Order: sequence, then structure tokens, then C-alpha cells
Amino acid sequence: MPPIHIKNPATLAALDTVPDCGAEDVERAVRAAAAAQPAWGEMPAAERVALLREMARRVRARRASLALSLSRESGKPLCEACDCIDAAADMFERCGGVDRSRVEAPGVEAPDVEAPGVAAPGPAPAAGPRRGDITAVITPYNFPVLAFAASAVSALAASATLVFKAPPQDPLTLLEIVRLGDFLPTGVINVVTGGAESAELLVAHPQVSRVSFTGSSAVARRLQALVRGKSLDLESGSLDVFIVCKDADLERAVPAIAWSRLMNAGQTCASPRHIYVERTIAAELADRMHQYVGFLDVDDPAKPPTDLGPLISVEAAQRVEDQVGRTLRAGARLILGGRRFRPSGLPGHFFQPTILGNVPAGSVPTREEILGPVITMTPVTDLGHALELAGHAAAPARAWIYTGDPDATARDVQARGGTFFVNDPGDPKAGPFGGLRPGRVLAALAALPAQNPVSGIARTAAAIEPKPWWFPYLERRS
Repeated sequence: MPPIHIKNPATLAALDTVPDCGAEDVERAVRAAAAAQPAWGEMPAAERVALLREMARRVRARRASLALSLSRESGKPLCEACDCIDAAADMFERCGGVDRSRVEAPGVEAPDVEAPGVAAPGPAPAAGPRRGDITAVITPYNFPVLAFAASAVSALAASATLVFKAPPQDPLTLLEIVRLGDFLPTGVINVVTGGAESAELLVAHPQVSRVSFTGSSAVARRLQALVRGKSLDLESGSLDVFIVCKDADLERAVPAIAWSRLMNAGQTCASPRHIYVERTIAAELADRMHQYVGFLDVDDPAKPPTDLGPLISVEAAQRVEDQVGRTLRAGARLILGGRRFRPSGLPGHFFQPTILGNVPAGSVPTREEILGPVITMTPVTDLGHALELAGHAAAPARAWIYTGDPDATARDVQARGGTFFVNDPGDPKAGPFGGLRPGRVLAALAALPAQNPVSGIARTAAAIEPKPWWFPYLERRS
């Protein structure tokens, strides 16, 4: 098969090529993982921990070059790429806190760690990474390094060996990180590159006993059909929402929402998607959001001041353009943006930061993930109305509520189904999930399978606290 050409999504400059792996390549990688498994499984936990800590040291030593590589191939602003490299190194380092007696046991193995802002999990499920596992890790284009690190650390600490399938759009930084692990025993980490066919061959391989997948719900459903008798750890997208109450502090809610929704040019599968705002302040929120988002810097992501870069591909840009068009035809109002463009004359896959107001309930933003820089708002009468509409979404899960009376709001939602974060904008150091997938992040760090969050109040703050990682990035130091 012809190689896959990797291009910079901002400039369209050629970066490199990688193989489009087929059945023989997958077979070779799985055999290598199987051959390495006995010795890796018998290695004392302390030695495995020391090796993973060395991996963390090597990643940190190459921080600048790895971040620049990630920025160039994925379109992430440089400071976001630095955050990803830092968090990946932290994940490898945190395995040093492992409870070794549990890692040596044949059941669930859980490093004793705490992710920032992440609540402790409930009772451990029965199936975590186990000695003897050959784990297939399939990583997404939007957070390839972090998704790999989260899955790899849990599996390697539990003595599993890995075959990971890098995303075809931006595999180069991942491949460089794997090369940094050349001190690990041969066959412990193996790589295949390619598209959907490579992933399906890997998942279906009879010697693969565990599959860790992060990506779209549609791909997750296809992979589930191929998994027979294997442990499966899925992290797919969401339709979580923001709810802005009439007494919310808009001066802080606006940058909190904008950063959460627009980081990585909106290509963040775990961020809340849609805003329900009380009708009496809907116009003011739209105006403030317009003023704030309209001044964000969209440019070459390798430039330090850039806030938003391009989308990953022309297909991604076309998909967002179609979703925006269908939302407008359903009756939404265009407040800002709405189309592809060429900032600074760049030929890449850029989409204007977009704000859509008066979005009808039940239209595209409440049913589909829009993986692009698009903020959508629906006016509601009150908090109860917002929760009712959110509960009718295609996959309701969590709500981030901004209010001037957090205690009353917490009491109001406590008895409702779902998980609620009150005046809490999330923490990017929780990894690819932006602090918005606590169960999954802790599961990855603690070698536990993902758990559904317990319904109720997850976190409450008296007021929205400004965060140093919010836009504009000109004020940040990578």
C-alpha cells in the first residue's frame, strides 16, 4: 500500500511519510509483544517503575522539540502542545507512586496517585490491565500523545505489553516518543501506523487481550463489533453542556467557556459542547462572547501568541462547515464567523471562530459533536428548563453550571440524574480530557478501567476562579 503523507495542517507543508500498515505488519507487531510478555511480566514492579520514570525524564529532556513537532503536525498552539508533553511526562512519572504489592498481584493493579482536581474512584471493577495482557492502544488525532501516555502507563505498570496504532493524521511525535524508549526491552512497546483497516486488524487479532480506544463514538461502535472475549476500555465523545444562570459572573464565565470550548480549535471530545443560557441575559452573554472571541489570534500554531490553529484536515473543516450551515438553516442566528478562511494568507484548514445564537432545541449542536471552533447558545427560561433540554440530548452526561448562588444551585440539582460542576471550569493538567473526564483520567493513571461517574455534584466553587491557562496565550509562557 502507498505510504501516508503527513502534512502541516496550517501551512500544508510536507512533514514526512509513514507506512499504511497491513495484516503482515500487525502480525509482526503482535508477535513481538507476545514474545516480550513473559520477561516483562516477571520483571519486579520496582524495575518497571524505574524504567517508566526514565521515560518521563527523556520526554522532559526533549520537551521543546517534541512540543514543536506536535504543534506542526496537529495544529495545536505551541503552548497547548507544551502542556500535552508536560502532562504525558507527568503520567510516566506518576507510576513511581505505584502500590507495588498490588501490581505484583494477578488482579486489579492500581498505582496510588491522584490526578489534579479528580475525585477518588469508587470500588475497583474486576477487570483492569493484567499480567499477560497484550494491549492494543488506538489513539485519536486530537490528543495523540496524551491518549497514548494515559493508556500506556496503566498497561505497562501492570506488566502488559503494547501494540499501539498511531493516528494517520499526526503520528510523528508519537513515533519520536517511542524511539525515546529504546532502552526498554525489545517488544514491550510496538507501533503500527495506518488508517481504519490497521486498527480493525489489530483489534481483531486473537492474541490481543485488551483494547484501549479513545476517539469518536462512531468508530467505537465499529470496534466493539470486532471485540470478542477481550477487555475493552472506551473513551468517546460527549454532549455535555454549559448552563449560565441569570446571576452568573459573566466577566469570568465568558473566558472560562471560551477556553474550554475553543482549546485545540474546538477539537476536544470531552469539553462541554453547547450553552443553555437564561433568556434575560442571553443577549448580554452573546455580546460579551463576541467581544472576547473576536479578538482571539488565529494563526500559525507554531507562533507563541497564537490562540487557535487549524483543524486537522480539509474533511474536518468541511464537516464543521456543514454542521454550521445546517444549524443556521434550522433557525439559529450567526453572531460571528461561520466559514473557512486563510489567516495571514495561510493555505491550511482554518475555520473562523464562530458563535451561533438562538439555536433551536433539538438542532445539530444538541445532537452532534461539532469538532471545531464553534460556540452555540440556546436561551432558556430558567435552570430547570435548561436541565430538561439537556436531558433530551442524544447522549446527556454532565453539566457545567455558572451561577451567583452555588449553594442554592447545588441543592436544586442534587436530586437530579447526571453529574454537575458548579462554578468549576476544569483543569487542563488532567490530560487530554481537560479536567472534564475525571473518571477516565484517574482510571488511566491508576490502571483501572473507566468508570461511569456517580450522579450528583462533582465539584462546587463559591465563585469562578480565573485560570492562568485561559486565552489569550500571548500572556502565557510555554
